[in-house]
Amino acid sequence: MQIQRNFPLKKYNTFGVQATSKLFASFSSADELISLLNTKENLPIMILGGGSNILFTKDFHGLLLKNDIGGIEIVSENAEYIYVKVGAGVQWHEFVMFCVNNNFAGVENLSLIPGNSGASPMQNIGAYGVEVKDVFFELESLHLKDKIVQKFSGDDCEFGYRESVFKKKYKNQFAILNVTYRLKKKPDFNISYGAIEAELQKMNVEKLTVKSISDAVIRIRTSKLPDPAIIGNAGSFFKNPVISKKLFEEKKMDQLNIPFYNTDEEHLKIPAGWLIEKCGWKGYRKNDAGCYDKQALVLVNYGNATGREIYDLSEEIKISVKEKYNIDLEREVNNL
Repeated sequence: MQIQRNFPLKKYNTFGVQATSKLFASFSSADELISLLNTKENLPIMILGGGSNILFTKDFHGLLLKNDIGGIEIVSENAEYIYVKVGAGVQWHEFVMFCVNNNFAGVENLSLIPGNSGASPMQNIGAYGVEVKDVFFELESLHLKDKIVQKFSGDDCEFGYRESVFKKKYKNQFAILNVTYRLKKKPDFNISYGAIEAELQKMNVEKLTVKSISDAVIRIRTSKLPDPAIIGNAGSFFKNPVISKKLFEEKKMDQLNIPFYNTDEEHLKIPAGWLIEKCGWKGYRKNDAGCYDKQALVLVNYGNATGREIYDLSEEIKISVKEKYNIDLEREVNNL
């Protein structure tokens, strides 16, 4: 809990970029966090989780507090569901593996997503047809100014596509302490994404299980995405744009052979990776900043890229997609 000054952050962000924080400390309980908040020197405060969704483009001239709250526990159950509470500082994949190993269904499609559990509702993380909101029950958080613990239900979180109240409405106002998820005792498998079905066939899986789907997702992600321990990255850098079907038709985008997925009766989702690849960025590299050669949606640090170089590359990509397809890309990764 000791506060350190001019603290290097390279090991605390999955991009592996160089940056420093004026003040830095970690906490493993709400009481420790409150103590740290009471000793701050009237500086900006940032809560850091696994560092997998942030790009440091400059030093942080404030107090950065790393969330190390641990623990996974079953808090209640009934005939259909089991409720599992996880500390915000627990690695998300560790939590998923706990569920998979106990045959608790609902998060197996979200295997191997980087980051900590506390960030999962903030981002409403999702993959392969499943989002956190599908299994979320409630969370506890600490208001950084009032220092009061407050619970949020799913409705309170106002989940959207990679969105929640913690990203905009209440940005930098709360520190998530723990999250409780509602998992199913009887699996309701989601293999709607063809990649999973195809991978299961490659694995010669005859009977679906929570573990077999998790294994398939891990194999797919490992084949497409770089390991941050080897090549710095934060996973998907951009959101898949969601546009109205009316706009799609007005702009005659169907004539451009743009792939899409229906999200509801009025909107559709377009793969950002496809747009970026068609603009020629896949495999691009300038110095140590690049666009991954196996998945154009992932921007990478090949060694010594600065956060600003990666950000500038993302801006060039955004501009080119806008010019070619008249579609605005939105960054999924937060930048400082």
